[in-house]
Amino acid sequence: MEGSWRGVLAALVIMAGLPASGSSNQIIEGPRNTTALVGGEAHFNCTVSQGWRLIMWALNGTVVLSVTPKESIITSDRFTSASYEEGENFISEMIIHDVKLSDAGRVKCSLQSSDSEGSAFLSVQVVGELLTPSDSLVVTEDEPCNVTCRAVGWTPLPDLCWEIGVPVSHSSYHSVLEPDDPQSALSVLALTPQGNGTLTCVAKMKGLQVRDSLTINLTVVPSGRVEEAGTALPTWAIVLLAVLFSLLFILIIVLIVIVCCCCVSRKQGKESSCQSEIRKSPSVKANKETLEPKQKSGNENYGYSLDEQRTKQTTSLPLEPDYTRVPQQQSSRQAQQGPDHHQPDATSRPQVTLYMAGPRQVRNVTLV
Repeated sequence: MEGSWRGVLAALVIMAGLPASGSSNQIIEGPRNTTALVGGEAHFNCTVSQGWRLIMWALNGTVVLSVTPKESIITSDRFTSASYEEGENFISEMIIHDVKLSDAGRVKCSLQSSDSEGSAFLSVQVVGELLTPSDSLVVTEDEPCNVTCRAVGWTPLPDLCWEIGVPVSHSSYHSVLEPDDPQSALSVLALTPQGNGTLTCVAKMKGLQVRDSLTINLTVVPSGRVEEAGTALPTWAIVLLAVLFSLLFILIIVLIVIVCCCCVSRKQGKESSCQSEIRKSPSVKANKETLEPKQKSGNENYGYSLDEQRTKQTTSLPLEPDYTRVPQQQSSRQAQQGPDHHQPDATSRPQVTLYMAGPRQVRNVTLV
């Protein structure tokens, strides 16, 4: 706003310092209607006759640029000028940079001290986007289906049409305005597909050669296989599953390594404990042998019975056998019994003592 006031004041100063030139100055050709996109540029030309002193450009009633034969008075960087000579005439051009939606309106070119002026209209358009439910569709062969395309954020709304790149037996489309959003339109394509291909939704701006499009891949399958084809995972899901499986595989490997390390450490601990026990056992046995007294010495005669020991205790016998005395005793007994020829008493039982050579063991035998 401050820039506009500065432009007006500069124009007034120039107008006050210049003498009136009469009605000889006039606008030969004024600016023409122009359509520009938001963020783009808009160009307007004004052709005047020789002898002019000041050209003023106004946008929606506000002077935004002033041009003199020597220089241009610029109130904003968005508005610049250029000049050309065409024979005896002079062409002044105003350029609007970074066009905004609020710039739409009337543009006027006028001369100082002249009723001549030229005007045009600036139209500003906004390019939005095209939306579809999916960039790939799976449909049944020879069965009618509908494909939709929405134009959102366009000013004004574009014309929507379809480019069919699939074999079809029938196709038609129509566009409607959405009641909830006046700046969006919906186009519905009805077709009966017979093969795979592409469908392209095309948006064309009115007044400008602006064209935007969106392509949909159409897959046609025989009847009964639509559900199987529709269950295919998208690319991002496949990539995500691959990453998850890789991480899971790495985790399993790490767990296996940890378990193996634990088992090896436990086995080594058991072996070390067994070796220590083995080392301790000889010393323990040696200690026991030193602590326990020797109870038995020599060889044990398992053929010796308790009865024999008792008999040996009642009858004292010489430790070594005397084989020379046995015949003498027998002869003396025969001499004593010979003359009498007495029968031995039934009560008296002869006893025979046997002396065995070898082990020192005496055994009493009673003859009945």
